[in-house]
Amino acid sequence: MERALLPRLCRALRLCRAGLRFRSSRGAEEGAARSRDAPAALPQGPEAGRGSRTGRELWQAQQDFPRAGKGKGLRRNAVTLERTKGSEILFGVAPCWLALARERRALFRLFLKEQRGGSGRPLRAELALQAAARGLPVLHVPGRALDALCRGRPHQGVCLEAAPLPFRSLRDAEEPRHGDGESGRPLWLVLEHIQDPMNMGALLRAAYFLGVDRVVATQSNSCPLTPIVSKASAGAMEVFDVYSTDDLQGFLKAKSAEGWEVVGTVSRPEDVEDVPVISCSEFQWDKPLIVVIGSEGEGLSLETQLQCQRMLAIPPGRALHPGIDSLNVSVAAGILLHSICSQKRRHGG
Repeated sequence: MERALLPRLCRALRLCRAGLRFRSSRGAEEGAARSRDAPAALPQGPEAGRGSRTGRELWQAQQDFPRAGKGKGLRRNAVTLERTKGSEILFGVAPCWLALARERRALFRLFLKEQRGGSGRPLRAELALQAAARGLPVLHVPGRALDALCRGRPHQGVCLEAAPLPFRSLRDAEEPRHGDGESGRPLWLVLEHIQDPMNMGALLRAAYFLGVDRVVATQSNSCPLTPIVSKASAGAMEVFDVYSTDDLQGFLKAKSAEGWEVVGTVSRPEDVEDVPVISCSEFQWDKPLIVVIGSEGEGLSLETQLQCQRMLAIPPGRALHPGIDSLNVSVAAGILLHSICSQKRRHGG
């Protein structure tokens, strides 16, 4: 009897295996179809918040795959997102974090890279809480949407839509207020025609770090305070006031008359006439001081040089090969400012 039942059992086993293969194949097809739907982690229904709902709609719009023609496969739509008129996109953790913390500019929306499972990065979660506390919509979007917002720049999974941050009027800086951080020997940094946003950001970062009290930039032929500048400054631009002047020579002349010392900077001392040039290591700081930095290619203009009482130079550490006879403007400024500011720390000024 057992031998008679054996063929029946084998046949039943084969049918069972065939059914499992059928179900597995069908489940894979259903899974592939489900993968084109919005992820379950995104909020659904009327209880979804404003930011989350907008983020879901953006995500769904990007999942539309119009057919490019029979046999030619599918083509993904380009990521598009309407922005508030006149706004710009800050990118990177530090600029967005500090812009949210200081609120020196109008803020519109925070964009965070969506997380596929897991709790995500704590910093991004903290940013979301900070934005929500200020009533700011928070949108969780795919990484490629962030890439499009900041045009492929390194966003670290964070973008912030905000109003531009303008230069402050120099008139606001004429009368220092008590408690603004300026000592009896204030130090101001003046930037003439700095046009590279990476250099501008690095200069602001160094000035803030080393203890410069004020930064003044020329209004014409200078880089505006863009999101690239904010990123290059590691967010220092969001907490550090930057002023502008449309009459640099008049401003320097007025400060000299008030008792300030105005010193310029030069990479090739032999190019300077009628103004004494000394090494930065020999400079003694004993009164309110303005350090003037020139543009990347041309340095200080002749008109500005003539407003300086002295010029500072950085001596090289070796005989230089022709064509490699200067430093990047932000590096040179960092060396000069450190040399000057270290005197302030040594003397407790």
